[in-house]
Amino acid sequence: MQGLVYVFMGLCGLAIGVAGYYLLALTPVESTLLAILATLTAVIVHEQRLRRRAEKRLEKGIEELGRLLSTDAQAGQVLSQRVNTLVNLDIGSRLDVMEADMSVLGTVVRQVAEAVSELESSRATEAEAPTAGGNGKAAIIRHIPTVPLHTVKMALDEGRLLHHVQPVVTLPQRKIHAYELVLRLMLGKGNIADPPDYMPVRNAEGDIVLRRIERILADEAVKIVRRGRLAGNPVRLLTRLSLATLSDKSAVDQLIAVLAGNRAVTPDMCFLLDHADFGDMDRLETDMLNRLVQQGITVGLSSCHSLRLDFAGLAGRGVRYIAVDAVEFLGNPTRFSDFHASDINDYVARFGINLVMSGISNEQQVLALLDDGIKLAQGDALGPLGPLREDLRDDGNDDLRSAATN
Repeated sequence: MQGLVYVFMGLCGLAIGVAGYYLLALTPVESTLLAILATLTAVIVHEQRLRRRAEKRLEKGIEELGRLLSTDAQAGQVLSQRVNTLVNLDIGSRLDVMEADMSVLGTVVRQVAEAVSELESSRATEAEAPTAGGNGKAAIIRHIPTVPLHTVKMALDEGRLLHHVQPVVTLPQRKIHAYELVLRLMLGKGNIADPPDYMPVRNAEGDIVLRRIERILADEAVKIVRRGRLAGNPVRLLTRLSLATLSDKSAVDQLIAVLAGNRAVTPDMCFLLDHADFGDMDRLETDMLNRLVQQGITVGLSSCHSLRLDFAGLAGRGVRYIAVDAVEFLGNPTRFSDFHASDINDYVARFGINLVMSGISNEQQVLALLDDGIKLAQGDALGPLGPLREDLRDDGNDDLRSAATN
């Protein structure tokens, strides 16, 4: 395009030279010079216009670039101000506060879930079981004994007692971890009554028999543990305790007197309470249990129907064992906890509490518990309830027994 413009300028200059030769009567040399001068003048004028146009375009580009640089400078200044503001903020303390709030919220949610679970359990229990009055306090009847109370009293008076034990073993080694001491009654004609068959219902008369049974168990447990320590074969024993004893201050005082005289055996003794009874304890019963814990006794909870518990609080109250029915747990583990079945044992163990699966009746259940990482189990498939070993009995007045036959 630019070359075409120069061509037209040359043609215009040639036309001017020809016009001067014919119209102005110029000589050929003069006409040629006129043509060249006209062409050069046109070129100079055109180049000046082009240069001015280029200069204007350059000035406009510089102005736009200046505006862009000014905008970038303002944006950089704003960004610098925001960065300085963020630097001056104490983010660490705010994050700590947020983390603490989240932790508190999680604890509150867990406690609400546990409270709802306990409320549902208590309502279900109250709806299913009748109540009977005892010592001025409503007691829930959780079982109906088949052996009359007078027969139980007669067996206790005549000393027709069998101190049997059932082992609690570790998985998968199946080594003895502890023994549960159980009192069985001989009813004659070869009949033996287990605790569920003869244990009295809680009432004014039944509580007296319950205290007597639990005192016999506690005395026997002390003897067994002491005998095991003297023989160099320490034995850990779990023995039953109920609110019938804890609600009677004189019974607890007698029990503490026995424990105080045998402080060496208390670390190896654990009192098992029904989980429902543990939740129903009033102020007096709680204080009596705390007195026993202060003697070095540990506490176990049996027949737990939920693991949505405040384990830190239980550990602070001396609880070291929690027993759950293996059939119920394996059948529906989500009923007991929101954790995965394989994580429950490790979570409970963080608080120094041992999770025990009771009622193992076959090897298939053992394999299922091994898959879930359960460490302690109890049941007929692992070690049935049986008499004490003859070689560990004492023939004297202090009839001590320290282990069960497997």
